[in-house]
Amino acid sequence: MAAMVCCLVACNKSARQADEINDSTTPLHLLKPDYKVPYGELTADEVKADLERVFAYIDSERPQGFVDADGKVISDNKRLYPLEEGISLHRGAFRIGSYEWGITYQALLAAKDATGDMRYEEYVFNNLTLLTTAYYLFKERDADKPEVADAQMEQVIHPRALDDCGTMCTAMMKWMKRNESTGEHKTTVEGDFVHFDVTEDTLINNYFNFVEHGQYRLEDGLFARHRPQHNTVWLDDMYMGIPTIAYAGIYFNDPKYFDEAATMFKNFVKRMWVPEKKIYRHGYVEGLAQQPTYHWARANGWALLTTVELLDMLPESHPDRPFILNQLQEHVAGLCALQSSEGFWHQLLDRSDSYLETSATAIYCYAIAHAIRKGWLEGITYGGVAQLAWHAISTKITEEGKVAGTCVGTGMAFDPAFYYYRPVSPAAAHGYGPVIWAAAEMINLLCEWYPRTNDSGLHYYKQEQTNPSPLFYLTEDGKGEAVK
Repeated sequence: MAAMVCCLVACNKSARQADEINDSTTPLHLLKPDYKVPYGELTADEVKADLERVFAYIDSERPQGFVDADGKVISDNKRLYPLEEGISLHRGAFRIGSYEWGITYQALLAAKDATGDMRYEEYVFNNLTLLTTAYYLFKERDADKPEVADAQMEQVIHPRALDDCGTMCTAMMKWMKRNESTGEHKTTVEGDFVHFDVTEDTLINNYFNFVEHGQYRLEDGLFARHRPQHNTVWLDDMYMGIPTIAYAGIYFNDPKYFDEAATMFKNFVKRMWVPEKKIYRHGYVEGLAQQPTYHWARANGWALLTTVELLDMLPESHPDRPFILNQLQEHVAGLCALQSSEGFWHQLLDRSDSYLETSATAIYCYAIAHAIRKGWLEGITYGGVAQLAWHAISTKITEEGKVAGTCVGTGMAFDPAFYYYRPVSPAAAHGYGPVIWAAAEMINLLCEWYPRTNDSGLHYYKQEQTNPSPLFYLTEDGKGEAVK
């Protein structure tokens, strides 16, 4: 009897709520949904405000030059040449020569192009100038030592993995190429008794030599590592090396690098692509008949970013462009089927009980928006996907400009728990470049397309819809006609 009374109370309550809804003066189809992230129209100015907060934060945390053993900033350049013992490169919150910051530099160049704000490019110039100067000084001082005393500079001077050099090399080549009209960019350090020049090309060549000749490869030339197993292929290395090789075709004006990059891309696809899901596995062990298959989100981001970078870099006439373009379209279709209701993607893409992750979502947002602008994807189909991703990302940008919800650096495992429980942190550098790149591309997209809600749903239009009605038909003049 008690259960029956509870049921009747619940039913009566539901009936009263239904009556309240039915008595509302608002049409039911226009009732506001309880979205967990912003939904609907978006302006470039709103995106710029988020971009500016992120930039202000990373700019406040940049290194201040060189410091002595007590951590005091060196103001007297005479102490730099020859470099005194105990002096090191000052560390901000992030390493300026890491692969994460190689991505951030490229993103900032895109942000400058999208907004016209020179501060973004000046940040790149200042950091690359400092890093190149440090490269020269530490290489000279520690030439006879097995390792450079400064751990940051050891990674730069003696790279031992693609992570150490690939994205940094690409960033520096892009930086030099966009400034080639002014001649060779030089860094000059002057003191009462010292004056020397050092070019970024020196460091570019050091980086590129490892990418092209130092990294271990399989018999067909595919990048591989001997961890966690012999001859393991990491999807991460698709991005850590292929765009570098492809851009070398532009930088060195040598088409052989285009062919090498395209062949490498096809070899990655052959091993890592899972066609029934239209996404990539994270790792592959050469020779195994039963491959471990975990679809880590950020690694799929590296693959997607590689694809759009290749399409940007390869000549239009390159014979592998159709294959690469088709791969982009297939991958995006697979990813869009897995986007969450909140706009994010899950840490393990096909496991909705794994957490929602920011850096991968930002990479997908950038790549999809960029592909729409390039005409590789249909804006009507995918504009809302990119924008929903941006709305999600914007909720992870704190008031001080930190990017929350980013998975920390991640190795590889052949079980799900490893990926499920990787920590997230705003100190993870992996989130900043992708978020800046996504912001820049969303600004560009919003200058070419016009998002508008129609019958409560977000739609992308090539013409601005000026009819104020929340429900309208399209008309030839682009103004729209209200549904009556």
